Amino acid sequence: MPKVTTFIRSMTSTVMLSLVLGQPSLAQEAPAPSLDLELNAAQPSDKGCRLTFVVANKLGSDLTKAAFEIALFNNGGVVDRLTVLDFKDLPKGKTKVIRFDLSGVDCSGLDRVLINQATECAGPEVAPDACMRQLKLNSRTDTEFST
Repeated sequence: MPKVTTFIRSMTSTVMLSLVLGQPSLAQEAPAPSLDLELNAAQPSDKGCRLTFVVANKLGSDLTKAAFEIALFNNGGVVDRLTVLDFKDLPKGKTKVIRFDLSGVDCSGLDRVLINQATECAGPEVAPDACMRQLKLNSRTDTEFST
C-alpha cells in the first residue's frame, strides 16, 4: 500500500502543478507607456496637402510640448521637404486629431513620411527622449510612415 499511496500523491502533485502553471495569469500586465501616432489621411487641400494625424498620449504623464521634424519623400525616393510639425500639448490619456496643411506639397506624389526626430518633448516626469523612444506609428494611408 505505501507504494500506491506514494504514487497517488506524486500524480496528484503533478496534476495540481500542471493546473496551476497552465492557468493564464489573472493579473493582466499593464501596457508599456507609448505615444501612438497615426497618419490618418493625406488629402489635397487649397494650399497643397493636408496631413491628418491621430495622436494618443499613453506615456502616463502630460506632454506640455511635442513637436517632430518630418521628412517628406516623393515617388522617386527623394526628400522633397523637411519640416517641423508642432502637436502642442498632449494631455495624459488624451487622443487628439490634428491637421497640418503643407503648402506646395502634392499628396499624389507623397510616397513616404519619415519622423526624423522629436524637436520638442517636454512635460512633468517625461524624459526628453520619450517621444522618440516610446513612439508607436501606424498609417491608414498608402503613404509609408516610419522612423
